[in-house]
Amino acid sequence: MTKILNIAVDAMGGEGSPKKAIDGIIHHSKSTKDVNYNIFGDVKEIKELLKDLRNNSFRIFDTKDKILDTDSPLTAARKGKNSSMWKAIESVKSKESDIIISAGNTGALFVIAKMNLEMIENIDKPALSALWPNKLGMNVVLDLGANIECSEKNLIDFAIMGSSLFKALYPKDQAKVALLNIGSEDIKGNETIKSAYKILNEKKNNEFNFAGYIEGNNIMSGDVNVIVTDGFTGNIALKTAEGTANFIMKEIKNSMTSNLYGKLLSFLNIKNLKKVKDKLDPRLYNGAILIGLNSPVVKSHGSTDYIGFSNSLKVCEKIVNGNLIEKIKNNIIIWCE
Repeated sequence: MTKILNIAVDAMGGEGSPKKAIDGIIHHSKSTKDVNYNIFGDVKEIKELLKDLRNNSFRIFDTKDKILDTDSPLTAARKGKNSSMWKAIESVKSKESDIIISAGNTGALFVIAKMNLEMIENIDKPALSALWPNKLGMNVVLDLGANIECSEKNLIDFAIMGSSLFKALYPKDQAKVALLNIGSEDIKGNETIKSAYKILNEKKNNEFNFAGYIEGNNIMSGDVNVIVTDGFTGNIALKTAEGTANFIMKEIKNSMTSNLYGKLLSFLNIKNLKKVKDKLDPRLYNGAILIGLNSPVVKSHGSTDYIGFSNSLKVCEKIVNGNLIEKIKNNIIIWCE
């Protein structure tokens, strides 16, 4: 008998919620049969939006309070105990739900999750990870902003957790780990990254291949599929990639619609243009994962639409079905032997 996956949904977080979250649930429910949605938010609003969901795969937990994007993490932690975000996280803590997803305040989500969910043993800091496309498939990239400063121990932990996440999502592929650096030579980088390199390079393991350093211009080459960095560098890389993708898409659209010749070319190349559009569409890679806690937490982009939110729900499915937390724990044990 197939186990039912219970996803806790903070329906009130992010732009356009709860409609975006509920439309995302409806869209996602069409492609799966084994998911139950524990939805936290204003029951009156949510019931009206759920009238098009033609099955009983949801429960609504009425929470009148919500954490605003303008709330500081401290304010959210102090005053948000009756909010949709807090209650959704509590449902994971109590094992009513397997995983929690929110498009709400990122800082508040991290703080409240850390307050309620224990760290995995031997992991010092959680990391924010995300999926990026490359020429051959997908990358797992971490940390993307949870930790501004990192030690070599943190970077090694991120390598273990990132490779575990990759294997949970893509069990048939081998995880190939690299440290993001300003050059590929051994002498490049600060002392922290060089220390992490030395340890990762010398300690052989069967859980992932260590490929050394990778530079920013090779992130999407496909040579590796797990890229490790500190949160400061990772967040800059993320925002740069998002901005570049948006710029390219706008330039393609402008060139293809500015005159009759461009419109004719776009019509003749519509299939190829769709491939490019899909490859660069951030909604299809939506769903950052906070890893390092004893229960998984998924952060949907606050400004995404229901398609992006639905894709975050797919990430939730893959993480739980891929036994992410157990993989991390087992890989830590193997590493420490």
